[in-house]
Order: sequence, then C-alpha cells, then structure tokens
Amino acid sequence: MARPPRAPDPAQFSLFEEAAPAAPAPEPVPAPVPASTPEPSPPAVSIASVLQPETFEHPQANRRVRLQDHLVAYVLKRVRRRTIGFIVGAEGLSVNAPKWVGVADIESALQEKGGWILRKLREQRERARRRQEARVDWKDGTAIPFLGETVIVVLDPRATGAVLNGDAESLPGVPRLTLHVGLPHTATAEQIRDAVQSWLQRQARRIFEERCRLFAERLGVRYTRLSLSSAQTRWGSASADGSIRLNWRLVHLSMPAIDYVVAHELAHLRHMDHSPRFWDVVRSVVPDFEVVRSGLKEDVLPVFD
Repeated sequence: MARPPRAPDPAQFSLFEEAAPAAPAPEPVPAPVPASTPEPSPPAVSIASVLQPETFEHPQANRRVRLQDHLVAYVLKRVRRRTIGFIVGAEGLSVNAPKWVGVADIESALQEKGGWILRKLREQRERARRRQEARVDWKDGTAIPFLGETVIVVLDPRATGAVLNGDAESLPGVPRLTLHVGLPHTATAEQIRDAVQSWLQRQARRIFEERCRLFAERLGVRYTRLSLSSAQTRWGSASADGSIRLNWRLVHLSMPAIDYVVAHELAHLRHMDHSPRFWDVVRSVVPDFEVVRSGLKEDVLPVFD
C-alpha cells in the first residue's frame, strides 16, 4: 500500500527562520495553604488580555484566522512554489502557498508567525493613518513641507507665478515661510495644487542640479543627464550610461536627506551594486548616511490627490 504523503516540515517554510520558542516548563504545584493563612491575591492581568481585539481585513479576503485574539481576514493564493510566503501590504495580509500544503499547516504557520504578522499589520494601519492626515486640503492657508520646513500657501492675485517669502522674525512655532501664489481666492483646489506642484518641481530641479554638481565633483564621477521622476516607490535611480533620475518629491525633505539620495545615485556610477565598496563610497561624502537612510523610511510625504 502506498504511504500517504508526509505533511510539510514547518522548518522549511521561507518565513520560519527564527527558532521556535521552547515549550514552557510546567508550573509547580503549590503547597497546601493552612486555613489560618490569608488567601493569595489574584494574579495580575496582562495588558494584552484587556485590550480590545482588533480586526484586519484584506478587501479580497477568502480566509479568516484568529491570531492572539485578533481577527485577520487574508487572501490565500495557491501558487507554484516550494514554500509558504507571507506578504503584509497596504491592503492587508496575503499568503502564497503551494497546492500540496494543507490549510491546517498554513494556519499553523500563521499562528507561529502571528506576532510578526500583527506587528506588520499595525505598522501598515498606522502608516495609512499618517497618510490620511498628510492629505493636503488645497486652499488659502494650507501648509506643505519644503526642504524640511513648513510653508504656508497664500493666494495672492498680485503675485506673478509663485514667490517664496521668508520671515526671519516669526514667532516660535509659527512657520516663517509663505508661498504667495498668483491666484484669486476663488481658485479651485486643482488650480492651487497645480500651481504649487509646478513651483515645487522647478525648485527640485534647481536644487538637484546644484547638489549633483557638488557631489559629482567630490566623488570624481561624471553624470550625463539629470531627470525628475514621479515614482511611487523609489527615491532615485542611476544608469550605466550616466543618467540620474531623482524623485521630485524629495524636495519636501531636509537637505541631508536630499544629499544622501544624490550621493547614493552618483556612487552607483562607480559601483553598480550595493557591495561594501559601494557603501564606502557613499560614506566618504555622507558619513552618517545610515542615520539619514533610516529617517527616509519614516518620512510620510504629503498626499496631493
């Protein structure tokens, strides 16, 4: 008789790189308490046990599982691969699993990685909340970040185009920069957005050109072309022919962040990889690049649409 196929070993799953925790030792049996001894106080209640259970639901969910008392609705896809893969994105949790892995084994894997999954889901939810708060309400008096500072948009029909004004004597906590946009107070949100975005892109090109010239000289490289990008997931890119592309939205960030991205892309003209030699080149002009790079991951750009 043919032997039934063995269940997959969870240790072979791609996300099971951490050692499984050891089973807890059995609790000792308490000694009998004399009648005259006061009853012990009740055990402390953990914070996790009183927190309101959360629900995380993927819009295309076809399976549900409860992880640490929290309900997670996820998308299960059967794919041609050898391992189980977990992906936590903006929409929620997706699980890619081979056809021969049973649902019980998949849910066992989910339970084992429950802490990691919940942490990532909460991070995505917090990021979505911050993005919602960063949505720009295009009107007179709205605020946008520029080079790490807050700029107040002022509708000013007397202005030609858009003019940045700085007040060196502004009060503490009050933005010192105002952008006077040559539009009437009856301008639509789209008109205001387009005027401000056009100004930001002009500033981005001017600033990027200055920083590229500076860092190209310091690194001893030559770039052939600089263009602006509107990519959703990349700050910049470099090609072997010397072309540099920088995301114009970098202009919202501080100069150290811009300098790091510029130096990063120009360093690729010496090493088209991320080898230790490449990072040494970056470090030669941006010594604290690790700190700046970690900050980039936390930055939330204003949402224009």
